[in-house]
Amino acid sequence: MATSILLSQLILLLFLPCFAAPSSAITTKRQPGFLYSRTSSGRCTPQFWSSGREAWPRMIPQTSTVLNVFGSRAFERYRPDMTLLESTAMNKDSNVFDELLEQASAALLNSYARKGFPYSAWEVKTLMIQGLVSEDAAARLTKQFSVANDACY
Repeated sequence: MATSILLSQLILLLFLPCFAAPSSAITTKRQPGFLYSRTSSGRCTPQFWSSGREAWPRMIPQTSTVLNVFGSRAFERYRPDMTLLESTAMNKDSNVFDELLEQASAALLNSYARKGFPYSAWEVKTLMIQGLVSEDAAARLTKQFSVANDACY
């Protein structure tokens, strides 16, 4: 008798899932989760340098102005008192020249702080000045610096 009760319970357990409501019929409210992306928080991105998680290279203090670092050509596009720290934390809804400054500032910091970074400090400064000539040049160089900054570690 005990075996028949055990057997009937086992059969019930085996067939119960067949009669249960399909999972698509059950409505559950899903909460959005967090998505991790290396490109937005890598060790070489503008966001990383603006976070203060690592000391800046001695060659470029955080209080250095964009004008002093990138030269007089930058004076035409940016505030004369804008610091490099401010340039790495710029608003994402900014214009193409602001995006260039953000990526070029990170690239310059990487050129001093990361061995094997594909650009030297001199190249970053020169390319930055060339990028200030037109919106097309700025967009192209922003992409180049962004790829280099994202690939760096």
